[in-house]
Amino acid sequence: MLDYLIVGSGLAGISFAEIALQHHKSILVLDNNSQNSSKIAGGLYNPVILKRFSEVWKAQEQLAIMNTFYSVLEKKINHKVDFQISILRKFFSIEEQNNWFLASDKVGLAPFLSTKLITKTFDGIASPYGYGEVLQTGYVDTATLLEKYKKYLTDNELFLAATFDYNELKIAANGVTYQNFKAKHIIFAEGFGLHANPFFSHLPLDGTKGELFIIKAPELNLEVIVNTSVFILPLGNDLFKVGATYNWKDKTNLPTEEGKLELVDRIKEIITCDFEIISHFAGVRPTVKDRRPLVGTHPNHDRVHILNGLGTRGVMLGPAMAKALFECIENDIPLDKEINIERFLNKNK
Repeated sequence: MLDYLIVGSGLAGISFAEIALQHHKSILVLDNNSQNSSKIAGGLYNPVILKRFSEVWKAQEQLAIMNTFYSVLEKKINHKVDFQISILRKFFSIEEQNNWFLASDKVGLAPFLSTKLITKTFDGIASPYGYGEVLQTGYVDTATLLEKYKKYLTDNELFLAATFDYNELKIAANGVTYQNFKAKHIIFAEGFGLHANPFFSHLPLDGTKGELFIIKAPELNLEVIVNTSVFILPLGNDLFKVGATYNWKDKTNLPTEEGKLELVDRIKEIITCDFEIISHFAGVRPTVKDRRPLVGTHPNHDRVHILNGLGTRGVMLGPAMAKALFECIENDIPLDKEINIERFLNKNK
C-alpha cells in the first residue's frame, strides 16, 4: 500500500511529493497535463506586495522553508532552478519614493525593503525617480523545474500520465483505492481543475487568467528584475519574460489579443527601446478570494486531502503549504486557521 496518491503535478503537487519523499514515504503522482499555470508562471518570489508596499502573509517563514526546499531539490534533479536576483520597483513620482521609505520603517517590512535609493541607469529604461530594491528575492524556473522533476518521478516509476476518474475512487476507513492502486491517503492538487472534483468543488476557488510574453530587446541592458505594473525578468541572450495580466472572467489557457495589447502598452510605459514578441502564453491561476490557500482534509473523509489555491505566489507558498499539510496528516499538527478549508465549512451549510 502506498502512503500517498497525489493528483496533480504543478507546484502544489510536486511540493507535496518532494516533502513526502524526504520523509521516506511511498508515493504515486497522477496528472494529465491539463493545467499549465505552474509551467508558464513568472516564478518570482517576492516577500512584498509592491502595489501597496505591504508584507506578504508569513513571508519570512515561507522564504526559510522555500530556500531549503529548492536547494535540496536542485541536487536531486541535478539542475539549477532557483535564481536569487534583485527586484527593483521603479518609482514614478517623489510621492512613491516617500511611501517606500515610510514602509521600510515598518517592523514586518524592514528586512525586505532597502532604504537606499537606487539611481543606476539601465539602457532602455527611463527612470528619473530611481528605484527601490526588494531584498531576499529571485525567481524559480518553473518550466524546467516541472520538466526535470516529472522526469525524476517517471524514471523512478512514481509518475502516471493519466486523467483521474473520480468515479473510480473508493474510500475506506484505512485508506483509498483507485484502479489497481491502494494508498493510505490521497492528495488533490489539481489547480484550477478542482472544479471537476466532486469532493472539493464547493470550495470558492476562482481562476485568474494571466498572460505573459517572452520578448527580445537587444538594446535593453538589464541584469535585475524590474517590477511596476508588470515585471521584466532577464533570461539572457537579449530575452526577457514579461508579465502578467489579470483577467477574472476568461477561464481558458488561450492567449488573447486583448491580453497582448495590454502587455504591450504596459511594456511601453517602462522601456524606451524597441522589442520583439517571441512568444505569448497564458494560464489560469488557482486563486481564492480571501487570498489564502486551500489546505486541509475533507470533513467526511479523513483520508482525502486538498492542497490548492496557491495563486500568484506558488513558488513561495508551495513548499510551506505542503509541509504544513504533511505535518498535519502525519503528526496531527493543526493547520493555520487562515489556510484550513474549515474556514469555509460554516459558510456552505
